Amino acid sequence: MTNIILCGGSGTRLWPISRTLMPKQFVKIFDEQSLFQLTAQRNSAFCEKLYIVSNTEQYFLAIDQLEVDTKSSQNATFLLEPIGRNTAPAIALACMDIDPEEIVLVTPSDHLIKNERAYQEAVKQAQTLAEAEALVTFGITPDYPETGFGYIEAQDNDVKSFKEKPDLKTAQEYIQEGNYYWNSGMFCFKAGTFLEELQKHSPEIHNACKIAYKEKQQIATNQVRILHELMHAIPSNSIDYAVMEKSDKVKVVPSDISWSDLGSFDALYEELPKDQNGNTQNDNHISIDSKDNLIVTHNKQIATIDIEDFIIVDTPDALLISKKGSSQKVKEVVGKLKENKSELTNIHTLAYRPWGTYEVLLSHANYKIKRIIVKPGKRLSLQKHFHRNEHWIVVSGTATVTVGDDVKLIRPNESTYIKMGEIHRLENQGKIPVVLIEAQVGEYTGEDDIVRIEDDFKRAGESM
Repeated sequence: MTNIILCGGSGTRLWPISRTLMPKQFVKIFDEQSLFQLTAQRNSAFCEKLYIVSNTEQYFLAIDQLEVDTKSSQNATFLLEPIGRNTAPAIALACMDIDPEEIVLVTPSDHLIKNERAYQEAVKQAQTLAEAEALVTFGITPDYPETGFGYIEAQDNDVKSFKEKPDLKTAQEYIQEGNYYWNSGMFCFKAGTFLEELQKHSPEIHNACKIAYKEKQQIATNQVRILHELMHAIPSNSIDYAVMEKSDKVKVVPSDISWSDLGSFDALYEELPKDQNGNTQNDNHISIDSKDNLIVTHNKQIATIDIEDFIIVDTPDALLISKKGSSQKVKEVVGKLKENKSELTNIHTLAYRPWGTYEVLLSHANYKIKRIIVKPGKRLSLQKHFHRNEHWIVVSGTATVTVGDDVKLIRPNESTYIKMGEIHRLENQGKIPVVLIEAQVGEYTGEDDIVRIEDDFKRAGESM
């Protein structure tokens, strides 16, 4: 069995923790592990292969996090999408790269499942149904009348109907009926069976995916990339609308597996350990007569006095304060930030790149200070800037620096200067990370002021 892991989505409802270039599935929330890592580990227990659908930026995050688990890393294949077209095309493109008789388990990368024994039993039941040519979905046994999920009406394993997100009264009626389940967004079927049903019920998606897959680029043995213009031509639709709600082969496996999609800070609060006052545990939190609060902070001390049922999320460049029960409105905050073209929705001050990381230490209208760490054996793109000069000071390691035709080694406490417009590159040929401080000075210091001339990671022509 192959596990198709869907990594799309930016998790805007968990802003400012989750951002476009570090979405919630890659944030290490639970004992320094991410939801993506937990998903890969959980499914590697019974899936021989992982097939991960992501964009280029998420690929480097996924590879870094899979390296912790050697088995998962060795058995992983990546499908890289230049743009997202929803779940139906993502699953179709993956299935086209898999043996038609292979059973695939399709899972999002950002779900939490705590009862793994019950989960494995549910997967076994789904696998049996899938071997008989069924398209299987997993229905989560509801704990309460949730209005944020779609529902599945079922009779044993037979699906009677799919329901849109209900109002509270309707959700309460579903719970009382006892045969309604939350739609989990997890599926199990033969790769070929899904493609046959997709072609039958949504031929425009199937045909466009077939064209895009035929013209795919094989970047490496474990990387398949779809061309941008062909991906853009694929209609965007979810697997539910494109196939599951139309097919007569659909079955459901009722699943009581302690599941959460962590779709809000209220949901996150329920899953985190708490102190005797109901506040989430945090060594940097001082509580004076405060209770039942979600406190998220890493380096900053937070003190609360006489507050109850609050959400406080502190990051180096943004602070969110909300009453519990209102955290779904975070999406409205993200919308306003996007209207203002703020980078706060896109990237943290600490950014993960394919070659390492950079952290913005100070930013002003005309200058920016960064800490850059380059992994051994990695190098940045050969590039130039139109609006800024750069000064690099090496803190540790030995940097190989190219400026124009000049190549030289820069050691700790040594520096170099790159004039605006000069072609340059930073490389680490050593065995330990290179750490340096970069000072940018210019009228514009945005991350999109980069012209890539050559790049080891196939990003020439892209910014950032």
